[in-house]
Amino acid sequence: MFGRKAMGRASPVLLFLLAVLFCFATYNILIMMRHDRGIKNLLGANTSGVLESDPIVEMPENVKKPKHVKSPFHVALTATAAPYSKWQCRIMYYWYKQKKDLPGSEMGGFTRILHSGSPDNLMDEIPTMVVNPLPEGLDRGYVVLNRPWAFVQWLEKATIEEEYILMAEPDHIFIRPLPNLGHEKYPAAFPFFYIKPEQNEKIVRKFYPEERGPVTNIDPIGNSPVIIRKDLLGKIAPTWMNVSLKMKQDPETDKTFGWVLEMYAYAVASALHGVQHILRKDFMLQPPWDLETGKKFIIHYTYGCDYNLKGELTYGKIGEWRFDKRSHLQGPPPRNLPLPPPGVPESVVTLVKMVNEATANIPNWDTS
Repeated sequence: MFGRKAMGRASPVLLFLLAVLFCFATYNILIMMRHDRGIKNLLGANTSGVLESDPIVEMPENVKKPKHVKSPFHVALTATAAPYSKWQCRIMYYWYKQKKDLPGSEMGGFTRILHSGSPDNLMDEIPTMVVNPLPEGLDRGYVVLNRPWAFVQWLEKATIEEEYILMAEPDHIFIRPLPNLGHEKYPAAFPFFYIKPEQNEKIVRKFYPEERGPVTNIDPIGNSPVIIRKDLLGKIAPTWMNVSLKMKQDPETDKTFGWVLEMYAYAVASALHGVQHILRKDFMLQPPWDLETGKKFIIHYTYGCDYNLKGELTYGKIGEWRFDKRSHLQGPPPRNLPLPPPGVPESVVTLVKMVNEATANIPNWDTS
């Protein structure tokens, strides 16, 4: 009887002690959880230290800039004095001006880097710096090899106010105001499905030796579009030029990489400098393979668009309706191109409409 009463009298004390212990344990668990989150935020990673990426942007969480901070970038594209290059540059510059000052844009100044060695008739229309081409014969007929050499010269000679640079191309059209997609040591680039360093490891190792790390360090990109910090590009550009020339001089590499050789060279040069890019699939679309413009920023019209009158793609065969920039090698396309037939994807319709708007508003269009 005495034992039962003692136990009864002790129950409130035990309950109190249990409550205190429970609160203490809960507090410690919360502190540990908070500490764990702090470690993850510090690393931008899970507890293994692997960079945690936004599923769309693929930017490490710990380098995302505050939305209110603006980081203007200079738009730069390399060009020749050929009519084919000129008319594309004029359309590209027109749409740059249309989008530059819209909300969400971080576009700064603009330069056409003309690697012909001589001024042309667009000097007053488009901000241009003239640089020298490679010595005759060095490009072996592959004019794109002049691109890295043009950037090397421009970076040495130009006064560039912006801290970032967008490397663009004449056949780019801005369809939305473009923000700065890169940040600090992480440039932003578009991933190309046909740039495959791992599948070409034997060749890549000629220029990226094993002691530099795994081939997966090489991003599946070209130099354009890329938004990159100016000082980083200043380091990469000479290497990019040298790797491009070495690749062109190597018969196996030249044969395997073909027209994308200079793209591989930029990807390898970046990896040699320890630079890896944020891969942005929304950076660009490429009709006719990408069917909708969606929320993407740039149309790249490198591929021909061929359709029959039913709106069916006839790629590889000239269509009853077509738009292909290579149809206009000797001069600009005419104004008011016919729109595609019903059933053609929105991306192609948008491309032709934007070309028509530009050509309708650019003075003296036929003089390109």
